[in-house]
Amino acid sequence: MKNSWKIFKTDIQNISRNWVAAILIGGLVFLPSLYAWLNIYASWDPYSQTDQLPVAIVNEDAGATVRGEQLNVGNELIDTLKNNQDMKWSFTSRKIAMEKVEYGDYFAVIIIPKNFSEKLASVVSDNPQKADIEYYVNEKINSIAPKITEKGATFIVQKVSSQFISSVNGVIFDLFNDLGIEIEKDLPDIQNFEDYVFKMEQDLPEIHHLLTGAQKDASSAQKIITQATSMLPRAEQITTEGLSSIERTIDFLTKAQNRLNEVAPQVKNDLEKVSKISKSTNEFLQSVQNVPLDFTELDRVKADLDSKMTSNIQTVDAISKDLNWLKEVSNSSNESSEETNNEEQQTRLDNAIDKTNELKSFLQEAQTNTRTIDTLVKDKEQQFQTTLNDLQQIAQNTSVQLDAFMNEYKNNIEPTVLSEVAKAKKTLGNAKEMLTSIQSTLPEVASTLNSADAHIKEGKTTLDQALAQYPYINDKVNQLADRIRKVQGETNINEIIQLLRNDPQAERSFFEEPIVLNENKLFPIANYGTGMTPFYTVLAIWVGCLLLISLLATDANHERNVSERSVYFGRLFTFSAIGLLQALIVTIGDIVLLGVDVKDSLWFILFGFLISFVFMSIVYTLVSVFGDVGKALAIIMLVLQIAGAGGTYPVVLLPEFFQTINPALPFTYAVDLMREAVGGIVWPRVIRDVSFLLLFSLAFLLFGTFLKEKINRKTKLMLKKSRESGLFH
Repeated sequence: MKNSWKIFKTDIQNISRNWVAAILIGGLVFLPSLYAWLNIYASWDPYSQTDQLPVAIVNEDAGATVRGEQLNVGNELIDTLKNNQDMKWSFTSRKIAMEKVEYGDYFAVIIIPKNFSEKLASVVSDNPQKADIEYYVNEKINSIAPKITEKGATFIVQKVSSQFISSVNGVIFDLFNDLGIEIEKDLPDIQNFEDYVFKMEQDLPEIHHLLTGAQKDASSAQKIITQATSMLPRAEQITTEGLSSIERTIDFLTKAQNRLNEVAPQVKNDLEKVSKISKSTNEFLQSVQNVPLDFTELDRVKADLDSKMTSNIQTVDAISKDLNWLKEVSNSSNESSEETNNEEQQTRLDNAIDKTNELKSFLQEAQTNTRTIDTLVKDKEQQFQTTLNDLQQIAQNTSVQLDAFMNEYKNNIEPTVLSEVAKAKKTLGNAKEMLTSIQSTLPEVASTLNSADAHIKEGKTTLDQALAQYPYINDKVNQLADRIRKVQGETNINEIIQLLRNDPQAERSFFEEPIVLNENKLFPIANYGTGMTPFYTVLAIWVGCLLLISLLATDANHERNVSERSVYFGRLFTFSAIGLLQALIVTIGDIVLLGVDVKDSLWFILFGFLISFVFMSIVYTLVSVFGDVGKALAIIMLVLQIAGAGGTYPVVLLPEFFQTINPALPFTYAVDLMREAVGGIVWPRVIRDVSFLLLFSLAFLLFGTFLKEKINRKTKLMLKKSRESGLFH
């Protein structure tokens, strides 16, 4: 170790005494820092200059009409982009845009098609269609630019979508607000409807019963109408026959009335004649009583009396016949007029007929007595006188009865019969008018019956359909009632109304940005350059090691009789000292010159020292042990670590090969250690990273300590042989 320290002191003295060496070493100390600083500065905020990235916008939107209002989303988008500075938007035609994007003047072209607004407006139709935006990008210009322009295109789509959703939902919630007001006004009607549904549910069995009964009634009515229709011809026939009968009856009554008018004077004359005969007979009998009996004269008187009696009987008989005829006429008139018989009239006629018959009997008895006068005279004169007195008394009574009958006939019988006949004619006239009206109405009745039959058939069909649909309606009403009960149990319509009446503008704002990302950065990084500082700083330290072993010799040829191990550690001190200077400059420069926001600056510098020593022990050992082959190995390690250490991309995004070798790379732990200092230290991770770095360093130091001398013997032969080619130094 003493010799190693001596070699280190000699190297320091030589550098301080030789200004050329000092300048070269100074350059080697600062050069890695420049590598780190330039890369960090270049990546400091690469997206801050996207406003210089030319992107063409072509608006071909023709607009659309929605519910009478003109809509042109393309124009609205252009107005929005004119105030947007995220990219260098250029508004031009399709032809120019496509020519320039192919040439490379534009990185991308975004085209708003002609039917853009029309498809967006289809949201209110039965067939809504998604709107398209055409996006063209020239990916050969740059590998990163397409990702940036794609972000711009995504921004446009999101912006349009956000505004469209906001507008649509604004309209919807305006409608909801109006709907909430209307529902609140109609709340009593809604409650009544609910009650109506429940009432309907309750009444459905009764409705089914009524429908079934109506169906049966319709069938019965249809049968009745069919029967009535079939009976119409018979009704027409009966009406016609009735009219004919009434005509005949009226004719008969007219004739009877005329006959009565003709008979009435004759009856009066006959009655007067009978009365005169009766009086004459009475006078004759009185005169006979006072005349002495002369049988010769008696025979003459008897003959004359018998003749008069016969005439009176015939006259009375004629009167009786006339009265019977009047009775028949009266009965016929009453029956034809379809009225109740006039009992008083019938009684009077019957009394008259009885009195006539009684008078006839008296006359017949008188005639008989007259015919027996001769016998009585011969046998018993006294008895004759008595008989004559009886005959005279009968004749006197007959005369009195005839006078009473004549008065009865004139005052009651004749006026009553004439009145009843006139009344019967009037009744029959009314019946004729009624039957005539019925006869004229029968066609209308037939038409009405046919119409009613058709309507009943139609109604019956409707009832059949209603009954057929009853199970479906019953199920639906029950389901609706159950659903209303369920909704009533789960929701409150007043709460729904309150929800619908929310502020439409607030709801619109909500749907324009329904989710707000509350970002909580546990270890905030100021910018992209700060995030890349750990990787570029670690890379610069490794590059510094490569520069040192490329320009400085790893062997101390000026020292004699010194072991390979002493030389190994002596030059390791020199390389490590210069490496520490490199780490000091690059870490302080990151903080001071670039202004990197490092949370733990001291630990950042100290971690740089550790990493520099570890890297130097690795690179120096490779070159010290393997010579030029070691340099190649150091470069190969650099390449593998840039790609596989996860310095730029997360390890999980790397190919499987790099994910496999990642745990075996010093860069993995070095970059992670520097990130802890930049973002905020989590000490378990620091301990893990430091432990692995020290293990790497210890492994290479042990390798150089025990194998350098053995391996150098063989590498010197290989080096000598390679120099003979004249190609290697």
